[in-house]
Amino acid sequence: MTTVAFYDTKPYDRESMRAAVASDRVTWLFHEFRLTAETAGTASPADAVCAFVNDRIDADCLARLSAAGVRHVALRCAGFNNVDLAESRRLGIAVTRVPAYSPHAVAEHTVALVLALNRRIHRAYNRVREQNFSLSGLVGFDLCGRTCGIVGTGRIGRVTAEIFRGFGMRVLAYDPHPLAEWAAAHGIEYVPLDALLGTSDIVSLHLPLTPETHHLLGADTVGRMKPGAMVVNTSRGKLVDTTAMIDALKRGHLGGLALDVYEEEEGIFFEDLSDRVLQDDELARLLTFPNVLVTAHQAFLTREALAEIARVTIENLMRGARGEPFLDGTLLDDGPSSRPR
Repeated sequence: MTTVAFYDTKPYDRESMRAAVASDRVTWLFHEFRLTAETAGTASPADAVCAFVNDRIDADCLARLSAAGVRHVALRCAGFNNVDLAESRRLGIAVTRVPAYSPHAVAEHTVALVLALNRRIHRAYNRVREQNFSLSGLVGFDLCGRTCGIVGTGRIGRVTAEIFRGFGMRVLAYDPHPLAEWAAAHGIEYVPLDALLGTSDIVSLHLPLTPETHHLLGADTVGRMKPGAMVVNTSRGKLVDTTAMIDALKRGHLGGLALDVYEEEEGIFFEDLSDRVLQDDELARLLTFPNVLVTAHQAFLTREALAEIARVTIENLMRGARGEPFLDGTLLDDGPSSRPR
């Protein structure tokens, strides 16, 4: 049996994890708070910790986890920009993730955001609940015949592109590593980023967060976008410069913005703050625009995705406890000191 300290836990996390493994194989220490340097001491007596996107696993946190005897950090997500991988390697703490839990979940949510924002579904829903059946201000546009730009053609980006092609859209793609055979099979065109931004009616981001992609859409790049275009981000919040988005919305240059992620979402998303004053002024400003739609990082939230996250996470936890190699493609920083001891 292995003991796992599980952080930032919600009811759906506990249900999916317990359903995926027999209770005599894992002892769970479920914590509702996030994993940080300040909370790392609560990991003891666990052999491993399970963390999520807003946990801060920096050098200080890792040092405290190491002192508590933790040898494995299992991320139940694809992103890992919140982990100091160099320090984890130095300390001999293995870090694993779930790189592909369900590309369809995120891709379908991306399309749902586009449809809802374009056809003003969120505004129409609220009107009808107040017995306002007016159609004024609810005019959208046909997706068929329009151009969608997909920035990043990993698994999620490719599924998203294929769905938009099903609407009869022209789909452009940008990726430093283009997949020519896939693009040809689906009638998708790879173009330079500037060409994509200047041509697309919808720009959808499907990239990891790296120093190179941080604020990929900022004042300069947004200025090169087609006037009236819509931006959709279901990847990482810091791909988008919020200040630049607000400015472009105020000027009318940006036609719409749909976000499932936000660059300062830690401490806000996944929490019920309905009885408090929102302290983030930029998020509060975004929520005032009629052509902005925000969901709280729920694109992954399907039964299928939760089951796959649980399966991969638990398999890696079991392998780590036995000192066996992790699942292919899940280990980060694959060096000798990253292996379980």
